[in-house]
Amino acid sequence: MDKGSCDIGLIGLAVMGQNLVLNMNDHGYKVAVFNRTVSKVDDFIQNEAKGTQVVGAHSMEELCGLLKSPRRVMIMVKAGDVVDHTIDQLLPHLEKGDIIIDGGNSLFTDSNRRTKDLAAKGILFIGTGVSGGEEGARFGPSIMPGGNPAAWPHVKAIFQAIAAKVEDGTPCCDWVGEDGAGHYVKMVHNGIEYGDIQLICEAYQLLKDALGLTADELHDIFAEWNKGELDSYLIEISTTIFAKKDEDGSPLIDKILDTAGQKGTGKWTAISALDLGMPLTLIGESVFARCLSALKDERVEASKVLNGPPKAQSIAERKQFVEEVRRALYCSKMVSYAQGYMLLRAAEKDQGWHLNMGGIALMWRGGCIIRSVFLGNIKAAFDKNPALTNLLLDDFFSSALNKYQASWRRAIVQAIEIGVPTPAISTALGFYDGYRTARLPANLLQAQRDYFGAHTYERVDKPRGEFFHTNWTGHGGRVASGRYNA
Repeated sequence: MDKGSCDIGLIGLAVMGQNLVLNMNDHGYKVAVFNRTVSKVDDFIQNEAKGTQVVGAHSMEELCGLLKSPRRVMIMVKAGDVVDHTIDQLLPHLEKGDIIIDGGNSLFTDSNRRTKDLAAKGILFIGTGVSGGEEGARFGPSIMPGGNPAAWPHVKAIFQAIAAKVEDGTPCCDWVGEDGAGHYVKMVHNGIEYGDIQLICEAYQLLKDALGLTADELHDIFAEWNKGELDSYLIEISTTIFAKKDEDGSPLIDKILDTAGQKGTGKWTAISALDLGMPLTLIGESVFARCLSALKDERVEASKVLNGPPKAQSIAERKQFVEEVRRALYCSKMVSYAQGYMLLRAAEKDQGWHLNMGGIALMWRGGCIIRSVFLGNIKAAFDKNPALTNLLLDDFFSSALNKYQASWRRAIVQAIEIGVPTPAISTALGFYDGYRTARLPANLLQAQRDYFGAHTYERVDKPRGEFFHTNWTGHGGRVASGRYNA
């Protein structure tokens, strides 16, 4: 093999890494690969990559020697210390102007640090979110790159070639922003994914328990839903899941244990929201719902001790109820995305980034786990008004919410009456009602804080920014406490 003939190198041949390599090969790029367990390189070359242009390397030095200048090396390893360790091993074999790409699910603060640290060494860094799972990686993922802007022209053609495409051929990949912006946008994507999944699961349980539906009946309902406003990857795969039979011919879904796993990105989103003072209630509830599901043994014991409502009357208008659950799911999904975009706006301001909100919706239109028809409406909303403060204020979203909110409420009331938990759907409505309320009870809250801690308050009849303290008991001091904002 001639030295320097490969377009890009990739380290980490787990399933995502392998599929990205094969995707790049399909698009005419010559890829050099390396894996820490070197036997995996030979195994990949002899099996999955057989008959391709992919070249195996048995050391970092050999990998870097195979690459054209400037060298482009993509790392697909576990987030955290392993990424830093891999970068440290790579650096001796790189030259100024070479590019390191981290395609794992890294925390955005790590990507902030790596961009700066590597720039000081003359190395260009990209931290990119990659979404779509195994199939997306193989045939077209959503790719969200951020980091050092000087690196983007060197990887743009490769990334946009392998990315998913929307109807008009536009790739679901564009430059997101500086430093850790790419990984931040991927983190918010994953948070919204947590929300979407939880909302669908709550709709499933509500339909199943309220109407006694079989998996086959649920399959038919979800198949119908996927033809309309809820058309999305997650509704599509749920439809397929309901139809899957176990070896004995019974629905496989009924055999799966109800304890959920998580990899942490939903939690990161919720933590970031708390840090920035953004009310991402739905994603927070979705993370906690997974935590609650993990307490399986406790829940089984509690089910023997704690009573729910007596068995409810059967629902006469079954078709109408299915439609109300569909509308509740649709409205809640709108709130989930609105909250995600609120967090993106806050992070953009906090980090000094320049995020293209409509562009992000476009990147999520195809390839990724949350891809849906609905994202086209988000793109249109930001095209119409790039300074839009909240998606719920856009005509498309506000008119749908106004039209469907009565159904949303009725579905939740029914869930309460039969004792089906709907934490995400309910908190979405709670946010909606809070966001549309001109005067909330935080005036009492501020009075209480001032009473016990002299934390001060503002007045409706005075300019904003003027603070007051009341001696509520008549025997308190005149000194006010310092203030801080969440």
